[in-house]
Amino acid sequence: MIAPSEPRRPHGWQAPRASQGRREYSADLDKLEERVLAGTRISAEEALFLHEHADLLTLGRMADSVRRRLHPDNRVTYIVDRNINPTNVCLTDCGFCAFYRPPGHPEAYVLSRDEIYRKVQETVDLGGQQLLMQGGHHPHLLSDWWCELISDICERFDINCHALSAPEIDHFSVMEKRPLKDVISDLKEAGLGSVPGAGAEILVERVRKLIAPKKTTTDRWLEVHQRVHEAGLRSSATMMYGNLETPADRVEHLIRLRDLQDTTGGFTAFASWNTQPDGVPEEHLYPEKTTPAVYLRVQAISRIVLDNIVNLQTSYVTQGTKLAQVSLHYGANDFGGTMIEENVVSAAGCFNLESIPGLEAQISGAGFNPRQRNSWYGLINPAKDEPTGPTCREEAATHRAAPAGWISPSPSNSL
Repeated sequence: MIAPSEPRRPHGWQAPRASQGRREYSADLDKLEERVLAGTRISAEEALFLHEHADLLTLGRMADSVRRRLHPDNRVTYIVDRNINPTNVCLTDCGFCAFYRPPGHPEAYVLSRDEIYRKVQETVDLGGQQLLMQGGHHPHLLSDWWCELISDICERFDINCHALSAPEIDHFSVMEKRPLKDVISDLKEAGLGSVPGAGAEILVERVRKLIAPKKTTTDRWLEVHQRVHEAGLRSSATMMYGNLETPADRVEHLIRLRDLQDTTGGFTAFASWNTQPDGVPEEHLYPEKTTPAVYLRVQAISRIVLDNIVNLQTSYVTQGTKLAQVSLHYGANDFGGTMIEENVVSAAGCFNLESIPGLEAQISGAGFNPRQRNSWYGLINPAKDEPTGPTCREEAATHRAAPAGWISPSPSNSL
């Protein structure tokens, strides 16, 4: 183990230079670019080749072509939402999380219902469409507590509960000794509208055993989302990179998501961000924070690989609005949420939140038309002749998350 007093390790991986890539791999890169421009699916091996040998401008050009094919209307969407964390108590002790507190800690909390309702009312008054609600692996606040909370919110307010990560839902199943299907059914009946993609980190067991050994496994994370989709709910997918994974691990993560999407079509969107190592419990074990160029590289590769997940969300909360603007030309078509409140990454020093006018100005400044959306990527107050998309979870369940006319290929092999 590295002593806390030692400096962080630099990332060993170095991005390829544009001149080197074009000199040594020009023919292969040109062929891959032609295939991507033609809308042909690439393999895991080809994705890793791009990650390791393509220069950033080439990747950006390829990712932008995929975005324009899926979103030819030049719109960039966003949502008015709030992140409410009813509790910060968690048993998983993830070394990269600066937010959680173990049971009995003096800073551990559980919000009162009145405090939660006050936060929801503020969000609704600001035109909010979504509550992103997650807690932790609390030993006592299980599915019945969450079902009651979600039901109460749905009775009192007109807003979607986009709540509970796959590891939290798995935690309920394990603690209550009940099948996932039953837990998800109860949550849906209570009013759960959609499920966020948190807790994925890196979907490779070697990495998960190092950074989150107590959290749900790769296969279980994917199974939870499959069961969510089968229940008629939609979810998002994520990746937190820049910790102890390799480029091949990043690609394997993306391929696992793509394969599941081939089966269910239930993912609405994908988002990635780099590990925020400042102030986390095991800060001394993590490498230096990755650079903006690596963020653009990972996002571009994600857009190219995830050809069956229509929406790619930038992470301005972790990257800042200026880099988020650039990322709109590297495959992203969604600016995420206004995040009236955010508690998790801000605990590690990220405070990049934006107002609605500010967010729209950033989108317009990057050359796109800002449009407000709901949790299922249906438009709010669309302009004339614009499609509206799903307006609720029931419509979203029959609105497959793939481009019109798209035919699901056979699942690809992982690395």
